[in-house]
Amino acid sequence: MKRWNWVLLLGCAVLMSLAVAPSALAERGVTDTEIRIGQYGPQTGPAALWGSVGRGAGCFFDMINAEGGIHGRKIKYYLRDDGYMPPRTKAIVKELVEDKGIFALASGVGTATGMAVKKYLNKKKVPWVGPATGSSHWAYPPTKYLWADYPLYFDEAAILVKYAVETMGKKRIAFFYQNDDYGKEGLVGAEAELEKLGMKLVASVSVEPMDTDLSAHCMKLKAAKPDCVINWLLPKHGAIILGTAAKMGFKPQWMTTSTLSDIPIMYKISKGLFKDVIFVTFAELPDSQTPLMKKYRKAQQTFAPKDRWGIFFYAGIYFTEPLVEGLRRCGRDLTVDNFAKAMDSIKDYQGIGSKISFGPEKRQGTRSLFLAKCLEGGKIERISDWITSDLDIQTMLKKLGR
Repeated sequence: MKRWNWVLLLGCAVLMSLAVAPSALAERGVTDTEIRIGQYGPQTGPAALWGSVGRGAGCFFDMINAEGGIHGRKIKYYLRDDGYMPPRTKAIVKELVEDKGIFALASGVGTATGMAVKKYLNKKKVPWVGPATGSSHWAYPPTKYLWADYPLYFDEAAILVKYAVETMGKKRIAFFYQNDDYGKEGLVGAEAELEKLGMKLVASVSVEPMDTDLSAHCMKLKAAKPDCVINWLLPKHGAIILGTAAKMGFKPQWMTTSTLSDIPIMYKISKGLFKDVIFVTFAELPDSQTPLMKKYRKAQQTFAPKDRWGIFFYAGIYFTEPLVEGLRRCGRDLTVDNFAKAMDSIKDYQGIGSKISFGPEKRQGTRSLFLAKCLEGGKIERISDWITSDLDIQTMLKKLGR
């Protein structure tokens, strides 16, 4: 009887271990057939034009799934509208992690919104690839489960300033920026590059995201008599300031960050005033004939025909290309730790932007961009090769008090 009792107890123990094994060993967001990926973004609100980033990523994942998925697993994608409001972003990300059980977060628009969830995601060991913002917060210092491939706002501003002064001969540079980390990092980059050139901004004017009347802002800019103004704004503000300036007869050379680089839409909402604006960008131009761009255009026509092809849309693909590469490098053994190792092994990865490299202490994938110009009708002319910034990041961080 004692022997049978031991056999019975042993059998129960085995059955119990089998019952708990799947849940104990399963990786959050990964099954035999799917990988759960989430993203937040402004489908509505003041930054709604950037919402196509999330839809572009969704199109990319649809294309991957149609090709058979990743090692037999399909991507299940959850896109949520946060309206560019950090409190809503926090609620959305918590839902994605704790209710939907996502394996990773893809992209996500906005510096303030991203900062609202950065610590939470890292604490929960949720991999996050390609935040749709050039903030230095994503890579400096490195965060274990976060990889950034949007070039830094520091670098964008420095490249614009250098071109304005050395190539265009501009002597009086002003800066118009959103009053948050997004705008302030651009401002610091512009000031640092001008300092290297022995110059200073003639004016720096800030704007709040919810402002709609920019008359006072424009008057301050005009009073400084700049021959060039660099904009670091929401798309709506990028259009409003040009219209306001035109009414005031204020006609400097306008330049802008990549966040306003979807030229056809900017040309349309500015009623043609975006003509001659010079901008930086991190990915191929919309009509690029590279094999990948042709492939992605076809995917958009197939999986997202109601969306407009433009950089805001295919930026969603660019930001998430390394995520898919990391998933592929894991094979079938997809765990958070294996994924982190796979991401850190990426060196000189070539997607539709500049080459991207990561490492355990290198979480800023690229610092290269190129310049282009808006032409009549919203057409685009590329005016430079790829340019890699040489700004010292630690110096930039000190200027921000970090």
